[in-house]
Parts: sequence; C-alpha cells; structure tokens
Amino acid sequence: MNGDEEFFDAVTGFDSDNSSGDFSETNQRVTGVIHVDTGQSNGIGRAGEKPPQENGIQKHRTCLPAPMFTRTDFSVWSILKRCIGLELSKITMPIAFNEPLSFLQRITEYMEHVYLVHKASRQPQPLDRMQCVAAFAVSAVASQWERTGKPFNPLLGETYELIREDLGFRFISEQVSHHPPISAFYSEGLHHDFLFHGSIYPKLKFWGKSVEAEPRGTITLELLRHNEAYTWTNPTCCVHNVIIGKLWIEQYGTVEILNHRTGDKCVLHFKPCGLFGKELHKVEGHIQDKKKKLFIVYGKWTEGLWGIDPVAYESFRKQERRGDPPRKAKLDDAAEKADSDVSDAAPEAQETVQVIPGSKLLWRINSRPPNSAQMYNFTSFTVSLNELQTGMEKILAPTDCRLRPDIRGMEDGNMDLASQEKERLEEKQREARRERAKEEAEWQTRWFRQGRNPYTGTPDWLYAGGYFDRDFSGCPDIY
Repeated sequence: MNGDEEFFDAVTGFDSDNSSGDFSETNQRVTGVIHVDTGQSNGIGRAGEKPPQENGIQKHRTCLPAPMFTRTDFSVWSILKRCIGLELSKITMPIAFNEPLSFLQRITEYMEHVYLVHKASRQPQPLDRMQCVAAFAVSAVASQWERTGKPFNPLLGETYELIREDLGFRFISEQVSHHPPISAFYSEGLHHDFLFHGSIYPKLKFWGKSVEAEPRGTITLELLRHNEAYTWTNPTCCVHNVIIGKLWIEQYGTVEILNHRTGDKCVLHFKPCGLFGKELHKVEGHIQDKKKKLFIVYGKWTEGLWGIDPVAYESFRKQERRGDPPRKAKLDDAAEKADSDVSDAAPEAQETVQVIPGSKLLWRINSRPPNSAQMYNFTSFTVSLNELQTGMEKILAPTDCRLRPDIRGMEDGNMDLASQEKERLEEKQREARRERAKEEAEWQTRWFRQGRNPYTGTPDWLYAGGYFDRDFSGCPDIY
C-alpha cells in the first residue's frame, strides 16, 4: 500500500484501502453457524485464557493489553506541508498516529447500537420504524467522537468477522479493492430480522489545518419482516488541528434516509460547527411521507437523539422566540484567531441537549469506560474488537484482521515490532501486485462480487455468501 493511503488513515481514522459493501440474500439462514463464543468474533485474552461465561454469553475484555502510545514527539507538519489542497493518498505517517484496529474493524462499530435495528423490526407502524432507523444511522458515527487516531489500512483481501450472539448479529467484511480503496461489508440478524450492508470509500482532502473525509458509497438496511429497505450515506467527517493544537472532530452534511417501500424519508442535517461553536455536534431533521412532515428529530451525535410531533415542536419554538430573544454573540479571541497562525480552537459545545417537553428519546450514546482516554478513546464495544482467544486461529479465516502482526504488536505496546511488521506487510502486498502484473492476472475477491445495489441501482459490492461455511482453503496469504 502506498504511503498516501497510510497518511489518510493516520489523520482521519478512515482507511484508504476501503471497500464498498453490499449484501446478497445468499446465506441468510443462520443454521450452520459455527458457535464461536460471542467474544470469538472479537478477541484476544492477554494470557490466552478464555474469560468466564454468564448464561452462555462470552464476557469481553474491558481494557487493552497496553496503554496508548504518546504522539507528542511527532510533528505532522513536516509531512503535511506538501499536501495542501490535494487528495491524501501517497504519504506515509508514523505508526504513532494509528490506533490498533483495521479500518474493517472500524466499520464494524456501526453495530454497537444494533438493538435499534431489532427494535425497528418489532414496530408495526412505518413511522416508528423510521424513527429507529434514523437513530441507528446517527448512532453509527457516534464512536468517532474524540477518535483522532487512524485505523490501519486494510490489505487487499483482508477480512474481519464478528459474531455477537448476545447482540443478535453476525458480520463479515472484506477489502475488495486497493486502488481505489473499497471495503465491502455484510451483516445479518441471527433471528432473521435484518440485513445490513454497505459501500465505504471516503475521499479525503487536506485543507491546511484540517482533513476532510467525504463519504462515498451507499449503506442499506433491510427489515425482512416488513419487506422494507432503507438506504443512506454517512455525513462528512472533519478532523481539525492536524498540524498543531488539540485535535477535534465534527460531522456535517445532510443525510437522507429513504424507505423504498413506502416512499417515506428522514432528512437529517448534521450541523457544521459555525463561527462560535453553537451548532457543534447538533443533528436536526424530520421524517416525512410524500405529503407532509410527520415527526421532528433533534439532538447531538455525541449524546443522543430525541423526537417530537411537528405541531408541538413549532409551538415550543414560537414561545422560545417570543420569550427569549437570542443574545448577540461577542467575537472572542478564539474566533478572531480562527483563520490565523496557530490552531482552530476546539469549540466548547454545550454538554447537554435542550430537550423539548413531550419529546421521545430515540437513542442515547453509551458511556465510555473510565480508562478510555488511555485506550485511543475506544468505546467498550470497540475494546473487544481485536480480542483473540486461544483456539480462534483454527476457526477464523487466515485473512482476519485479528491475525495481523502489526496491529497486534501495537495493541501489545511494541511499537518497534508494529512498525517493522507494517513495512513488511506493505512490501509483501506490493510484491504480490507486481507478480499479478507480470502474469497479467486480475485480483479475485473471495466473499463479495461487483454488481448494483438492488434498491438504488448504483454500483455496489454484493455479498456472494458462503463465508460462514468456513471453507477457507483458497484464501490468499497476505500476512
């Protein structure tokens, strides 16, 4: 993988080797699933021992083997000053700017709040289902809050699987393309209630003080019991102060979720920070049918999402405008320096959302573990993703992220080993590419195939099925 791709991961947490994802109805049955422990699709025990179980559900680890490596000794400017206005794809970043996960594992974090999908499937009314789907779409980006490390770029052919019986799903992803980087993923409910698949290939640009990741690709959720499909794309993510100052993240852009059966849609506006930081992290929008607004949603992607009837919402806003005229904001020092020499001061966002009386809570973010700051700001769900318990190597595909020696070295705190292994793996990938070019051979994906999204008609990668039959005899040797 070339240095460019690495840089973009380093700064944003997105990977340049990503793939677009899709689904197939092949292999919807859950019979025949190998019942690895729910933790098996995740992870590693430090001493190689399996933790105790409760009610047949595997307990997951609550911390990483080693604390986060300090980044204070590294200067990003020496690397980035050549890249202003360019797409980031050819710059190598020090491994200290990584986090010990592959981008494929980062994608899996969409599933942290999968209970919202199960809840949607149980709702008899389309409006209630759309409320749950909207909450799920917002929750999918919540784990990015304060996550300023980059995941490792997936190698071509790399995979990641996760089975969580306690959460009712299984998940498989594959790096299906290197240039452009595309990551394909597919997930299904263990109770036959949903399919979830997507295409991920963000386009990144460096703007002097910030790196912007523009999302590309369609995300699709199917609620099988209702014969409904919902599609959307994620908001744009921007990491500020990549050269100097405190790193901070914002999400902005409009996300439109469409129910392809009813025609209902949810329009969500992820607000940009603005000059005084008043809009930082805010999400506002509405659900509508083909004629009118049915429901108003609001909140913060870092905190939670609420909803209320449009009439009650407008009534509250009118009272608010009559009784409390907005105060004129003063231009403070931070605002004056916004376009000057040093850094973009991280706005001080209000800690809580102003909840309108009569609102319905749709989703609230999970509390992070107390030691999260020493673990790359991982959530409890994320901490478990790279666990590798004794015996799992015999069950996992040989291409699974958990078996990558560079990520494993970083997780264990061995930065020298991680750097050496990362260089070795990248050179091995380059050599394999040269060999294919010599033989005029095309790379063959294993678990996904190119096609078109059945609902939007756009190019997509569709799950070909068969992964959980666990015939890994033809998997490439990428590690």
